[in-house]
Amino acid sequence: MPPLNPETLELLIHQTELKDEEWIDYPEYGFRQYFLYKNPETGASIALLDYDKGGNIPVKHTHASNQFMYCLEGDYEYTDTGLRLKPGSFYMNPKDHPHGPTLAHEKSLLIEIYDGPHYYETPEYHTEETIGDFLAKED
Repeated sequence: MPPLNPETLELLIHQTELKDEEWIDYPEYGFRQYFLYKNPETGASIALLDYDKGGNIPVKHTHASNQFMYCLEGDYEYTDTGLRLKPGSFYMNPKDHPHGPTLAHEKSLLIEIYDGPHYYETPEYHTEETIGDFLAKED
């Protein structure tokens, strides 16, 4: 993630500036993730999720903050409820609400936003390397 402009505190990233080496790859689940923004103090983040056809999150899970998604392209389903994100769809899942598993019926590109830390504990589809600093801090 590029630094904020020190004069304006703004951040602007063009698609052509995305660096291949900054994508986090989850090959066993058929997707990759690119963080556009991270707030190290709160755990809030904005990322691109790029799913191959058949990519998935295999288990029902919860998050330690509110999750928001916007579908740019594709067909991405929460298979337990049948909710399908297609281009132009907005999805919100409240903190602590169980959801998933998911399945990309076709190649899908989503924007995912968290207003705080992602998880209380590392889910099975993450590793210590990929979870980074997105676990809720214990009080």
